[in-house]
Amino acid sequence: WRILTFRWAARSSSSADGKRQEIIILDSKRSNSINIGLTVLPPPRTIKTAILSFDEYALNKEGIEKILTMIPTEEETQKIQEAQLANPDIPLGSAEQFLLTLSSISELSARLQLWAFKLDYEATEKEVAEPLQDLKEGMDQLEKNKTLRFILSTLLAIGNLLNGSNAKGFDLTYLEKVPEVKDTVHKQSLLHHVCSIVVENFPDGTDLYSEIGAVTRSAKVDFDQLQETLTQMEWRCKASWDHLKVIAKHEMKPALKQKMSDFLKDCAERIIILKTVHRRIMNRFHWFLLFLGQPAYSVREISVTRFSKLLSEFALEYRTTRERVLQQRQKRADHRERNKTRGKMITDLSTQVRSTQPQGLCHAKDAAEHEQMKAVLKSSLQRGDSDSTSTSTSTSTGMTESQCATDEAADDIMERIVRSATQSPRERAQPRERRRSRANRKSCTFISKFCLLTL
Repeated sequence: WRILTFRWAARSSSSADGKRQEIIILDSKRSNSINIGLTVLPPPRTIKTAILSFDEYALNKEGIEKILTMIPTEEETQKIQEAQLANPDIPLGSAEQFLLTLSSISELSARLQLWAFKLDYEATEKEVAEPLQDLKEGMDQLEKNKTLRFILSTLLAIGNLLNGSNAKGFDLTYLEKVPEVKDTVHKQSLLHHVCSIVVENFPDGTDLYSEIGAVTRSAKVDFDQLQETLTQMEWRCKASWDHLKVIAKHEMKPALKQKMSDFLKDCAERIIILKTVHRRIMNRFHWFLLFLGQPAYSVREISVTRFSKLLSEFALEYRTTRERVLQQRQKRADHRERNKTRGKMITDLSTQVRSTQPQGLCHAKDAAEHEQMKAVLKSSLQRGDSDSTSTSTSTSTGMTESQCATDEAADDIMERIVRSATQSPRERAQPRERRRSRANRKSCTFISKFCLLTL
């Protein structure tokens, strides 16, 4: 037996300090721990009233758990009482006063444990019930999922083809190796080929991962710990009944006693139902493994968490690979469509331009200018012939006027030629011709000058 030693001393200070004297019984480590805990707790008197009446508004779950670590031992209580009797004029330290207040509460430990169970029950029940519900929904999702069936049948067919066998099934742990197995030609994984086959032959298939959300949530739960939590709930409920019986021997209001009794009855019924649900769901999980083809001797050795994680990770890999396969198929389809319409678009465009050119505004404008230029030439030639036949013996003044008229017609024709040559490319009716050589330009210039001189 180890004898605990306490520091029994009256702390006194000099008159210069001006501090009051305090009785310190606890060692420094224990005293500091209690003083730190008091900073987050209500005043000691409020704590005592809240514990006696189970007041949830004055003290929360964290406060109760903190007080459970501060419960004084019988030896600590005795030392504090002896020190207070020996020095009635000197006050106790804050830690000592708090422990003395707690020691005045009858059945303190039983009250705190009963209250902690009451405040903690709802959250604990939720931690057990929700994973069981997810497991049940996950098995329903896997059983009714057509995409998963098509994937497994495709994997089985490929495996039989590669191995030259006629197996009726395969171990589910093989799903981990599917993304790692690759072909020797294109270095694509077996999962990529499976996705390609499923997408081509089963267009109504999905990405699988978005349809098994309950399985993904079940993969994050430790079902062994869940069973232990359920066992702890049952044990704490039975202990709470014993605590209530002990507390009822002391001062306890009848209404509060009835309230706590009803609560514990309800908890006991719900725990019994929860245990039944847990047993049935686990039996259904074992049946589901048999439905998937798992041998009967290894059914109970498979963990729910391991199984859920295996399928969840495979579904995630399948979704990623499926998106890549769909992107590649879309790119190939777009490429084939471009090859089909590449030459056709250019041909249709050129045909449309040729068909619309004779009917355009530019063609009509050029035709009108051509007709006008022909009319000017005809009028100038007729005027020149009439002048020469009617006035063969005219004076030099008449010759000068006819020569001036001819010059004006030539200037008009030249102006129209320059205007037609210098107009913008958009106004031209005919498509742009390639540039001619310098020799051709010189010959054209010479011909135009010769025509002007003849006129």
